[in-house]
Amino acid sequence: MFGMFKKKALEIKAPSSGKVVDIESVNDEVFSTKLAGDGVAIIPTDGAFCSPIDGVIVKIFDTNHAYIIKASSGLEVLVHIGIDTVMLNGEGFSRILEPHSDVKAGDLVIKVDLDYLKDNGKDIISPIVISDEKSYKDMQKYLGDKQLNETIMEVK
Repeated sequence: MFGMFKKKALEIKAPSSGKVVDIESVNDEVFSTKLAGDGVAIIPTDGAFCSPIDGVIVKIFDTNHAYIIKASSGLEVLVHIGIDTVMLNGEGFSRILEPHSDVKAGDLVIKVDLDYLKDNGKDIISPIVISDEKSYKDMQKYLGDKQLNETIMEVK
């Protein structure tokens, strides 16, 4: 009976297929020191970047290198595609959806030319972070090889 009062964990899904690693391994202090929030990073094997949760797109940066999805619970998840990719001014990125769009986990948001990023000297490791640490009490991370839409984190 008391179990019904327990808050269910929100599953954060892989926004792309690839290898999920600790956020501390990202070669950018803003992410590796968790200044932008805690989470994981994915080394993508595919250029399709999707929503990691059900919710609403609250922001897509003008250069299409990052986006934020907000769940109905208020939890916000930032997906940052590559490191220093803002310097590409949107080249190599194609926006599929627009801000204020309702999304389900797995819906395509941004298509990325990973070879273009690499050819321009950018690291393709992509942080996925929860920016507001007050919005959750516990985070479980699932590292290793993941397919698009497999669980990579659970937050309570």
